[in-house]
Amino acid sequence: MRLVAFDFDGTLSDSEMTVLLGERMDVADRMADITERAMNDELSYAESLRERASLLDGLEAEGAEEAFGQVRLRPGAADLIERLRDAGHHVAILTGGFERGVERALEREGVAVDTIVANRLPIEGGRLTGDVEGPLITGTKDDALESLADDLDVPLSRTIAVGDGANDLPMLEVAGLSVGYLPKDAVRPACDVVVASMYRLGKVLEGYNVVKRE
Repeated sequence: MRLVAFDFDGTLSDSEMTVLLGERMDVADRMADITERAMNDELSYAESLRERASLLDGLEAEGAEEAFGQVRLRPGAADLIERLRDAGHHVAILTGGFERGVERALEREGVAVDTIVANRLPIEGGRLTGDVEGPLITGTKDDALESLADDLDVPLSRTIAVGDGANDLPMLEVAGLSVGYLPKDAVRPACDVVVASMYRLGKVLEGYNVVKRE
């Protein structure tokens, strides 16, 4: 068995959750700017996440749920997840994004993963509070990957990490195989392989005998 850990926003999904949420509060452009600065390592992920969450203060829970319902997996992502799980691997999503958006996207495609490590947006009185909570605000993805590998008794040499942004760097640097999915310039040097589609990622994993050739 291998442990295969995916980032979500920008990797498994081309939807940007905070932008979809921000559209409900007319702050999508500000959200996108903050996200881009974080992905290029111009400010810490924790700072960027808290800034973005604060812009959502007062958003109705119903509106947030509608935004999460717009989150989509990339073409071919669901099929690749199924191939990995059918091959006996443990598939995880490690994201600084939001658990509910990940769940909605997976539900829409009728696919499941083994582990989701994500953050949450607290709700009080039927509205978002502007806060954010969860393990991947100040916590880093290398710690999450190492902890999960330890729980599964899988050596890090048999882990695969797939990501695109600066907050993925920690897990890409410790994984046995690091794959950049359309990675940012600051991320590319840490990648063993770079891909631009789920189809190509599948071919790479076939080459490493992770999944059977189709």
